[in-house]
Amino acid sequence: MNDTVVLHVDATPSAPALLLRPWRSEDAPALVEVYRDPVLRRWTTSVVDDEADALRWVGTQQEAWAAGHRFAFAVLEARPGAEPGPPLGNLVLKRVSPGGPTAEVGYWTAAPARGRGVAPRALEALTGWAFDTLGPGGLRRLELLHQVDNTASCRVAEKSRYAFDRVLPATPPDYPLDGHLHARLRTAPEQPEQPGRPEQPGQLR
Repeated sequence: MNDTVVLHVDATPSAPALLLRPWRSEDAPALVEVYRDPVLRRWTTSVVDDEADALRWVGTQQEAWAAGHRFAFAVLEARPGAEPGPPLGNLVLKRVSPGGPTAEVGYWTAAPARGRGVAPRALEALTGWAFDTLGPGGLRRLELLHQVDNTASCRVAEKSRYAFDRVLPATPPDYPLDGHLHARLRTAPEQPEQPGRPEQPGQLR
């Protein structure tokens, strides 16, 4: 995989088209503005107080892309005939190991994007890309974790068909409260037709 991957999400009657692409250094000023939101700060462990912090954060994401174990995407509003808008969120595929059967997804959305269906639509795109890209090599299950009191994150998981799996006990100080573990399994590919089996009239292929 390389850092030129771009994922596209079609517009709906009520929501704009989105694109997901790796974070860039030019995103740093917008990232600082996003992190001024106290709600976001409550749920993230990263510290982004100024542009230097933002550049370090972006650099960490780029290094992880190069290492092949973590893939973070900026979520942007696609604008036909114009440059995309500022970052609306972050989607990440993490804890990736070559041939490993399990990886984890995570996300956050900027304050202006909440309630607009950005997170579940972007998560669906990331999920499909992860299974299409890593599934043939062994990936079978994606996990999604959130703290029990993060009800918004739980709704995103449910909308994106990440089924509730179990409650994880708190492990202070990093995780002071219990967590919810959600999971989604890769759909098995269709079985190939049996050799010599005749195609029925009108059968769709």
